[in-house]
Amino acid sequence: MKRNAFKPKSAKLNPQGTKHSRQKNLFVFRSIQTRIVMAITFLIILVVTAIVWLWATNEMEFYRTQKIQQVQSFAAAFGQTLQLELGDRNWANMRAKMDLIMQSNEDFVYVMVDDRRENHQIVSAAPNDIAGQYMTDLVPVAVSQNAIRFGEKDFKTSLKARITETYLLRNIEFPQGILRAKKGERIIEAAIDIPDSYVPEKANGTFRVGITLRRVDGQIVNAVTKTLAVGAIALLLGIIAAYYLAWVLSQPILRLRESAARLAAGELDHRVKIYSQDELGELGHSFNDMSDSLQASFDQLKKTLDSFERFVPEKFLQVIAPRGIENIEVGEFAKRNMTILFSDIRGYTALSESQTPEETFKFLNEYISYVVAAIDEHGGFIDKYIGDAVMALFDDEHTDRALKAAIAMQSEIAKFNQKRSQTGLMPIASGIGIHRGVVVMGTVGSTFRIDSTVIGDAVNVSSRIESLTKNYNCEVLISDSVVCALTHPEDFRLEIVEESVKVKGKEAAIKLYRLHLNNEH
Repeated sequence: MKRNAFKPKSAKLNPQGTKHSRQKNLFVFRSIQTRIVMAITFLIILVVTAIVWLWATNEMEFYRTQKIQQVQSFAAAFGQTLQLELGDRNWANMRAKMDLIMQSNEDFVYVMVDDRRENHQIVSAAPNDIAGQYMTDLVPVAVSQNAIRFGEKDFKTSLKARITETYLLRNIEFPQGILRAKKGERIIEAAIDIPDSYVPEKANGTFRVGITLRRVDGQIVNAVTKTLAVGAIALLLGIIAAYYLAWVLSQPILRLRESAARLAAGELDHRVKIYSQDELGELGHSFNDMSDSLQASFDQLKKTLDSFERFVPEKFLQVIAPRGIENIEVGEFAKRNMTILFSDIRGYTALSESQTPEETFKFLNEYISYVVAAIDEHGGFIDKYIGDAVMALFDDEHTDRALKAAIAMQSEIAKFNQKRSQTGLMPIASGIGIHRGVVVMGTVGSTFRIDSTVIGDAVNVSSRIESLTKNYNCEVLISDSVVCALTHPEDFRLEIVEESVKVKGKEAAIKLYRLHLNNEH
């Protein structure tokens, strides 16, 4: 039997069905080797980053703590040396000491002393341009307020330095014309009270010193740079090791993937080669077992589908199983403009009464094998067998092949009769009615029993036309809708037998044509 070019997706039991979707996924595919390399690399990056971050944090805290201790010690020691000068208001001597300090260490960006007796005016400072201010413009006001303990009640002298991390509000030059520190530069400021020489509980002023953190920052950057270099080398070595490890681990899996692809491409007899006795080797054995089961299941399923298609024509499957045979539901339908052919054996009742049921059954199967071959040869398909009647459908845009099928059917019946005559059996005759119109193809029944069917006015008209063949003493009658749909009407001998006739069950009259066979004159 010829196969229609179209098959519903469930009927295509081709293992290559998943190949296209797999090829599309290649655009986002990542091999296991790549993923192992990426995972190990990512882990190495995380470890190196964490080590660098922790080390840098510890180094920063170490240098910061070291600087704080240094500035605390310096502030406490130097503040004590200014006790007499502040009490005696010896600003010149204080300024000389401060200049000397600034010259001796470039980390110092400013030093200053304010006098509480002068409302916290800065009485001595280096650089000298901040002397005379009340709130220095070098650092934020809040820093200065914290340093001089502005607004504190019950003020008592504290010999513990107050540490603040802050930043500069402007550039600092020392000596004049030489840039000492830039605006925005991070610094640590230490402030300590200077007690009165005669009343220690009373503080005459505050000593403040600012130290830059750029040396600390430089040390941290240098350490981080070295650590990153070591980390980069470790990362490179790790990637090489990861690539080699991934290659060793992925080879069996890649072979398994290749075997799976060949299996999906239709090589059901392919089996994966096994080189190891580990978990991957066991996976290979399982894969081969699966291939055996798949091949057996596929062969059985193909046989089942071939058997199924003997009961349900392929074009019915297009309608009743649009989502696959396994998803057939009651009520699936579609409208089609089709050509319907009805064929019926004349005098079948009397013929069947003269035979045993077994003889009748054998007769019908032999008869049907002749006429169905003609229908199939000309592109038609059987909808159903109704006793001795055959209902066939043609889904062509034109009706030429339906008429050729009818002529071929009568020719096959002639051959069938010739065979019967050789065994002393009576010949048979059949009538054929052909009509074209809109039908509904679909499924009817319940969830327990589903059947395919074709219903519509065109089906009934075709059956009525076939019954009129006896009245007009002809073998094939066709309606005017069939004639109008012919591509080459000149290829057929047509004769009008009735200009207007009403068939049972239809109000509108139709025109009937007789189709002459090739052996008719």
